[in-house]
Amino acid sequence: MSTYLVVNGDDFGAGWGINRGTVEAHQRGVLTSTSLILNMAASHEALRLTAELPALSVGLHANLMDPSGQPLIDLETGAGCGPVIEQQLNSFYELTGRLPTHLDSHHNHHRNPRLLPYFQELADRYRLPLREHSPVRYLSKFYGQWGGETHAEQISAQHLIRLLATELPPGITELSCHPGYCDPELRSSYRMEREVELRSLCDPTVRDFLSTQQIRLINYRDAVALLAAARGEGPAWPLS
Repeated sequence: MSTYLVVNGDDFGAGWGINRGTVEAHQRGVLTSTSLILNMAASHEALRLTAELPALSVGLHANLMDPSGQPLIDLETGAGCGPVIEQQLNSFYELTGRLPTHLDSHHNHHRNPRLLPYFQELADRYRLPLREHSPVRYLSKFYGQWGGETHAEQISAQHLIRLLATELPPGITELSCHPGYCDPELRSSYRMEREVELRSLCDPTVRDFLSTQQIRLINYRDAVALLAAARGEGPAWPLS
């Protein structure tokens, strides 16, 4: 089986600098997909930008927090989760005229066992790949902060190539990333690391490595089509 790579940028819409970095990583680098937050200050700008980027597939980065950082649901019991994420998916459809190509969540809230069933139900209903719960393998090691400290060496182009050389089995893998620029309004502890990621994703040695190793860059729209073909069926929704 061939080896396919989806490079997905999280947090699209969370800030103007993130929007700019996501677009740059797609146009100049190896980013093929992104996950859109709908309830942030720069979300509508992100939506406008996607209309100009037909090769960029866009998923839903479900956000269970309001713009001030307060939870929209009861994070302990999961009460309210289903309606909130369904409303966000409906808004995505109303604003774009299509369903998202994939589903994940801000701060990986779908990993919470009390919340996961709501995400799984929505993903199953629309046959959307849910991060870590679909045939698409998830690679999260391209990340430059832990313990409150920055580790820029972990998100260098050289380290990215090492990751791709050792962590891509045959099949489809999603590499998550967080490219962007640090605008003053960005509410995130992950800031300067985004610019390092952006430089690495745009480094020509990364694309050269993928070409040499015959690793095919695809977006999530392509991944959905490949998975449907492997099952011997058509996609659940139009891919255009």
